[in-house]
Amino acid sequence: LYLDSLRTLGIRPEDHDIRFVEDNWESPTLGAWGVGWEVWLDGMEITQFTYFQQCGGIDCRPVSIEITYGLERLAMYLQEVDGMTKISWSDRVSYGDIHLQGEIEQCTYNFQASDPELLFSLFGLYEREAKQVIERGLVLPGLDYVLKCSHSFNLLDARGVISVTERTRYIGRIRNLARRVAQLYLEQRETLNFPLLN
Repeated sequence: LYLDSLRTLGIRPEDHDIRFVEDNWESPTLGAWGVGWEVWLDGMEITQFTYFQQCGGIDCRPVSIEITYGLERLAMYLQEVDGMTKISWSDRVSYGDIHLQGEIEQCTYNFQASDPELLFSLFGLYEREAKQVIERGLVLPGLDYVLKCSHSFNLLDARGVISVTERTRYIGRIRNLARRVAQLYLEQRETLNFPLLN
């Protein structure tokens, strides 16, 4: 089925070196992990398969699968260009025309311009809000604030302002919140008798 999807895009697997390379995935902050494979097309990763074993520290029943296509990489290959900024968006506009400035600005912010003191404060505020909405049984707002915690942590980590010891503690704090949200969601769905599965 996957190889047929490549054929649909105009890529004939029999004409290329296509490899499935083991690449298990995990997000320690979210208590999520799965076994998986990268798919390489002539040496370039174009797809990731992940069979999720746990999310929020809870076993997935059934195991869920995620298939992630690298759309920019596929477009680079199909258009025979050597960089994402050269992808043709239309006759007159390139991918770079649309996205390069944003990429530059986000990288500048993430690695140089973000305020670590503010980010530490935001992490604390987001964590506190996550706890209080989880206590109220509000799954989706709880998840939003867990993700805000994770994003703040990632920015702090990118700035290099978290020590190895602190890093472990922060990951644990986020993972505990993610586990609580996942457990609350599971309880909510069980109470409703999993209506989307019936």
